[in-house]
Amino acid sequence: MERVKQQKKWPDLPYEKWKDTLDTLHMWMQVVGKVKLTLHPFINHWWQVAFYVTSSGMTTGLIPYKDEAFDINFDFIHHKMIIHKINDQSKTISLFPRSVADFYQEFMNDLRQLDIKVNINTLPAEVNEPIACDKDEVHCSYDSSYVSDWWEITAQCSLIFEDFRTPFRGKSSPVQFYWGSFDLNETRYSGRIVPPPDYGGIIMRFAENEENFSFGFWPGDHRYPSAAFYSYIYPAPKGFDSLKIKPEAASFNMTLGEFILPYKDVYKSHAPEVLIMDFLQSTYNESAKLAQWDIRSFEGPTPF
Repeated sequence: MERVKQQKKWPDLPYEKWKDTLDTLHMWMQVVGKVKLTLHPFINHWWQVAFYVTSSGMTTGLIPYKDEAFDINFDFIHHKMIIHKINDQSKTISLFPRSVADFYQEFMNDLRQLDIKVNINTLPAEVNEPIACDKDEVHCSYDSSYVSDWWEITAQCSLIFEDFRTPFRGKSSPVQFYWGSFDLNETRYSGRIVPPPDYGGIIMRFAENEENFSFGFWPGDHRYPSAAFYSYIYPAPKGFDSLKIKPEAASFNMTLGEFILPYKDVYKSHAPEVLIMDFLQSTYNESAKLAQWDIRSFEGPTPF
């Protein structure tokens, strides 16, 4: 955990001021994500659909297609998206204020020009009142400064989450970005098989079929209109919502069923990295103890 030393000022991310941009970007990334979902072989808990943070934005990672492969990279510094095949063919799409339908049409056309033919379900997932992306003229905002700020926060969170992940030697996911729920996430598992919840359909049937502790960073939505760090354990043992956790700014949110550390408290802090690590370590320790995990068996030495 040595990287969490240098403290820096993090950017503000007021939900109401960038909500329209957030909703538009969310839909664009769902369009791209559904291409990966359609073409990539399944990996447990839907890990194959996720994106990964890069030094300039997000990447799908390598997507197989017939006897070739390609990746799609969002550049949130220069505000463009690049589709790149392993044969060095590529297409670049500029990111600017435009409708989801317009973005969808250019993206699918560029894929066809690269001889990538794929059909996706155009109805967005995990959102309130979805509009088919090929018909969505409602979401059409793009404020590049807020997108860059969100990505900068997400990149910093990725480094902190990797540090927190280090000593856990049990099964755990990569630090990855889910375009459906639009959050950066990491999950660790106890090894126990559990029944999935009776909501969420096929997504939850394969996502929540093992006991797990999950945490992440999320920019907010209509249910909680503010950026926040979250953590939860599934299935939630009795008394989970009453656990005493750190830091003082964190609390249990009954609507979401998760512990929440508001981003505004991190943003105002003189030591944001320390505040986040306190939240992750506290909620994990208390949740895992309550669920009777063998915590010590998951702790392992590191080489440095």
